[in-house]
Amino acid sequence: MLRRKAGKIEWLEFELLQEFPLLKHGVFLRHGGVSKGPFASLNAGGNKNDTYACRKKNQELIRQVLGVDSLHLCEQIHADQVAFLPESSVEELKKSDGMITNQPQKGLLVRHADCQGAFFYDPLTNTIAAVHCGWRGNVLNIYAATVKKMRETVGAQPRNIRVCISPSLGPERSEFINYPTELPEPLWKYQFRPNYFNLWEISRQQLLEAGILPEHMQLAEICTYDNPDDYYSFRRDKRVTGAHGSVISLI
Repeated sequence: MLRRKAGKIEWLEFELLQEFPLLKHGVFLRHGGVSKGPFASLNAGGNKNDTYACRKKNQELIRQVLGVDSLHLCEQIHADQVAFLPESSVEELKKSDGMITNQPQKGLLVRHADCQGAFFYDPLTNTIAAVHCGWRGNVLNIYAATVKKMRETVGAQPRNIRVCISPSLGPERSEFINYPTELPEPLWKYQFRPNYFNLWEISRQQLLEAGILPEHMQLAEICTYDNPDDYYSFRRDKRVTGAHGSVISLI
């Protein structure tokens, strides 16, 4: 991934998306914001114990760095619903973990700390999506739901869609001691040692099964847990932590 910086704010960009001039995107690291303590410092919307004012200021800093007109968020309830903007209602956004749009200057913002923030882009229909996916999202296969929604709303074909997935919880930290009741049996094959699962590989396979070509996907494969200087981690910090903002927008 490519590391960028503006002032004290730092973010990552995917090599896979560099060839598309109509896109802006960034996975923002934890530096350069106004939050304090365990939320320091660019908390884009994690633990509600951080003040609303700080979270909104950090989101505004992200918006300014990317230079988009507006940021759009969904509730992120660990579901598999994906909203289509601007048609979706406020109530739909409250039930969604992802957003799709084909309108310019709408920055789609997802927040994550160990979960995956994923960008989708179809260059033929010029349509983007931003998706939040934790292990519950893998269980529900929100990635397949996103591809399906893009096909239904704008006619996007899976073979044309590019998908990029942010830094997230790595295999060596993905312990599920209650996996028989949390994960469906088809996912058990991704257990590489007792109670540890490769969520990166689960996501890769779900995208392949949804029709995404292997050369059209890029997974960061950077573990948030193991890199505290740059990344928030829900597991490492015992749930008291901030959240990264990952944003994609059409120009």
